[in-house]
Amino acid sequence: MAGTQLERRQSAADVSLIEQARRRGLRYNLRAYTMVFALLAIWLALAVATQGTFLEPRNMSNLFRQTAINGYLSIGMVFVITAGHIDLSVGAVAGLTGAIAAMLQIRWLPALGTQLGVTWLQPGWPSTAISIVVALILGTVIGIWQGLWVAHGQVPAFIVTLGGSLVFRGSILGITKGVNIGPMNPTFQWLGQAYLSAVAGVVLAIAAVALIIAYTFVSRRNKLKYEFPVKPLWAEVGLAAFYSGLAIGFVVIMHRYRGVPVPVVLLIVIAALFAFVFSRTQLGRYARAIGGNLEAARLSGVNVRRAIVQIFALMGVLGAMAGIVLTARLNAATANAGNQFEMNAIASCVIGGTSLQGGSGSIPAALLGALVMASIDNGLSMLNVQAFWQQIIKGLILMVAVLVDVKSR
Repeated sequence: MAGTQLERRQSAADVSLIEQARRRGLRYNLRAYTMVFALLAIWLALAVATQGTFLEPRNMSNLFRQTAINGYLSIGMVFVITAGHIDLSVGAVAGLTGAIAAMLQIRWLPALGTQLGVTWLQPGWPSTAISIVVALILGTVIGIWQGLWVAHGQVPAFIVTLGGSLVFRGSILGITKGVNIGPMNPTFQWLGQAYLSAVAGVVLAIAAVALIIAYTFVSRRNKLKYEFPVKPLWAEVGLAAFYSGLAIGFVVIMHRYRGVPVPVVLLIVIAALFAFVFSRTQLGRYARAIGGNLEAARLSGVNVRRAIVQIFALMGVLGAMAGIVLTARLNAATANAGNQFEMNAIASCVIGGTSLQGGSGSIPAALLGALVMASIDNGLSMLNVQAFWQQIIKGLILMVAVLVDVKSR
């Protein structure tokens, strides 16, 4: 009899957990769909205001290229904010790593090659590869350095990264002497300015559709295996068809101009990789646990210090990636490169539902937030809205997004 009562209680607890998971999923889906409709409403309003110019393939291509740079930073910022921290130095890190990559290509490596009598250090693929690797390593070292201050020095991340921002900004001025460093080698420009060929675009669309179908099938099979709630089969098939249509439509629209931009392809690959890391690996689970309840995470055996250092190292790598692509796109490194990028990244994450209180976040939603921010920037520029109004509007959007996050919790 006692065993039967225990089984009933356990069954009731399981049902309660499943119901909670269903409600969390419903809230997440509702927020995601709301963001999609908000984005479509923004696009429609800007299309009307610009007499259709906003939705032309050329402008859409530029829009997605703008989104890419902020997207790299937003991906890393999701990890940082979910863990309960903040990084105000990502813009300066992007600017510094981009400046280092430019100096290596244009001055330092050619000068070293002349002294050593080595021709392959002159501008070309070898110097481009060396510049990229050094920039990524520098970003990683910067992230580890700041992570050590936060994790082992117990200094608030706000202060550490604010001080780091000043250090890196000063370093940029010291390296560039306040002048633009360029032009870049064509092999380096490819990262920020190139487009996929028609054949490569078709391959990308086919691969995207195949991955969407495979993910839908595997996800549904695993949920059924462990008796988790699933959507009706027709709903799963409909969503897979909808996402596949979006992927195909994106490639078609991009090919009406010059093709899919390489920075966007890099963003898609990086986003898919880190979305997997965030949702399916130990580091992602640790980030949510630390941000949700630091003491509980520590008592559960989580190496909090190591996880924080890893998260900041990841942010440094993505900051360097943004700096590399930005420098390649501009064909020069500038003293003010990356200015206010950290604000755009934070705003993108918050708009995407990442809680500033820590514990929850979503990389796809953050990228959607980055697209919203880029759309506003792009549309207001097309309408010749003065720069100060653009800053005011983006600031108000950030404040409203934080208010919605606070009230919804």
